[in-house]
Amino acid sequence: MIDPAVLRQTIAELGQPSYRATQVYRALTKGLVTDFAAVAVLPRDVRATLAERLQPLSLSPVETFVTSTGDARKTLFQTHDGHAVEAVLMVYRQRATVCVSSQVGCSVGCAFCASGSDGLKRSLSAEEMVDQVLHFARGLRDLGRRVTNVVFMGMGEPFLNYDETLRACRLLCDPEGFGLGARGVSISTAGVEPAVRRFTAEESQINLAVSLHAATDALRDRLVPLNRRYPLDVLFAACADYVTRRRRKLFFEYVVLAGVNDGDDQVRALAGRLGRPLYHLNLIAYNETGGEFSRPEPRELAALYDQLTAAGVTCTVRRSPGGEIEAACGQLALARVRRPATWPARPDQT
Repeated sequence: MIDPAVLRQTIAELGQPSYRATQVYRALTKGLVTDFAAVAVLPRDVRATLAERLQPLSLSPVETFVTSTGDARKTLFQTHDGHAVEAVLMVYRQRATVCVSSQVGCSVGCAFCASGSDGLKRSLSAEEMVDQVLHFARGLRDLGRRVTNVVFMGMGEPFLNYDETLRACRLLCDPEGFGLGARGVSISTAGVEPAVRRFTAEESQINLAVSLHAATDALRDRLVPLNRRYPLDVLFAACADYVTRRRRKLFFEYVVLAGVNDGDDQVRALAGRLGRPLYHLNLIAYNETGGEFSRPEPRELAALYDQLTAAGVTCTVRRSPGGEIEAACGQLALARVRRPATWPARPDQT
């Protein structure tokens, strides 16, 4: 999409009334058009001039990979400066969630995550993030569905691209534009403590999630190197302040690595840190990315869940679809998985 401020300026330079900018903005976001020629309310000469001066899309879809059941779709995009980035659509019975990337690559370097394997290339603009959502919204519209949720949990660390990520959220939630409800948007951070405190001061209903993955500094230093800069006591002080001031549920993401972060010591530490109101832990079975880690067996994951709930931790086991196309949690790394670039007539109702 195009920055609304750029639209207003361009329309003014063309000597057109200001409401023309609103018409174009709504066509791009609500109408989901990708060509100015499709904005029928505009005079033909204005459409032609806009097409010469502006590009409606900031990302070009290259390939789409679809799971055999249709419950997940991953699209590989190319930016105007030649970078590649991926985003994922997850289709459930009652909702459709887009997992957005905020950066090309990642600098955090979590040990089990593929997204940072080649480091950070650059951060994405708000428009590039929004375009990931609009791309999937077009496909869903053809199926009589719509995007209900957006999670900033793809490639990159959203809070190391704070301003553009929050601007993307505002654009997505703009009632004059795409109109997504703020409670349907979630931002996940690996624990950038100053940004957590900054976010706490925002007047927003957007959800916050913290990618935890370990409850002791010794293990988290290994799994999430950012912990060496913002250790757990520092991070949890910011988390407690968020819950106290915002009175909102705070989610903690925990990728379970068999035999690594699922032992009794971690259960005790998790119980000590998370056993309070408005803290909610999501357990996610590790998705294969190569290397030293392995996925827990379903019975092992269930046993960990039972231990945590018995210890007073509110938690759920979160399903992470898309593993067969390398689109599940932690797998986005521009892998060229070959799948038909088609949309099933009726996606599976899962």
